[in-house]
Amino acid sequence: MKRIVCFGEIMMRLNPPDHQRITQADCFCATYAGGEANVAASLAAFGQKASFVTKLPQNDLGEACLSAVRAVGIDTQHILRGGKRLGLYFVEKGASQRPSKVIYDRADSAIATADPSEFHWDEILRGADWFHFTGITPALGENVQQMCLDACRYCREHGITVSCDLNYRNKLWTTKQAEKVMSELCQYVDICFANEEDAAQVFGIKAAETDVTAGQVDHASYCQVAKKLQERFKFRMVAITLRSSISADDNRWAAMCFDGGNFYFSKEYLIHIVDRVGAGDSFCGGLIYALLERYAPQQAIEFAAAASCLKHTIEGDFNRVSVQEVCSLVAGNASGRVQR
Repeated sequence: MKRIVCFGEIMMRLNPPDHQRITQADCFCATYAGGEANVAASLAAFGQKASFVTKLPQNDLGEACLSAVRAVGIDTQHILRGGKRLGLYFVEKGASQRPSKVIYDRADSAIATADPSEFHWDEILRGADWFHFTGITPALGENVQQMCLDACRYCREHGITVSCDLNYRNKLWTTKQAEKVMSELCQYVDICFANEEDAAQVFGIKAAETDVTAGQVDHASYCQVAKKLQERFKFRMVAITLRSSISADDNRWAAMCFDGGNFYFSKEYLIHIVDRVGAGDSFCGGLIYALLERYAPQQAIEFAAAASCLKHTIEGDFNRVSVQEVCSLVAGNASGRVQR
């Protein structure tokens, strides 16, 4: 069993029931999630020792969040307590031609106002095999950027693999800010995750013949995107998800990775979506698991793409599937027939 440490913000997710719009809702369903916590949840479901590190307020909301994380098997011993509040985000599920919408209410959250000196990385990362964070976390402020940098430097000094999902969020910072900060952090990253837009928005590396709003994704052009990322930062591997949006309900989904020598593409899935939030995180969790288990690159990208395909069918951000279920899909069991 490997130990993976994931660091970032976790929030309360509030969404109207069914496909109601926020403006018509008179109640909201509450769950807890965040990019790095979602990755930890996937890895815990796959049987790995996944630790999540953050800071939560010392109140009932913080307690509820902590309980939700523990309930899926994530180690919480290094979660700090204190600060003003737990961040919130609202998710309005799209349907057909109406896209989903996310509204953040996370200013002055406990992790965003924490001091870097509170996180003792020599203790947190002792015995760790892997450290994961996303581009969302340093976007929270200079103090959190320093936390990420401190953790990455410790990992480099102690031979711990570092992965990062670029995860650009234009509601949190500008492309100029993102490029400056992520360029420094990526010097310490071994495995880089991105989607069809992140590389362009953060580093200006664009895929030719691709228009994600029109559902056109030229898979071959992403070989050049991955190669340029690898050449710039010397990543051990670059993994990119490939989503073609037919509508808010139906997407084509695949993934690719580049290990510095060869390109590997997964099979493509046609997905009828239940909940797509957290899908990228489930891809990260799937690939991290596969690489830790020493899957060959083609097997690894197939496992990660299949894990994320299944996540699209599950309510909430956490991917609640087993290794056996993912392997079954990889093997071709995609009919959805009832299991008796």
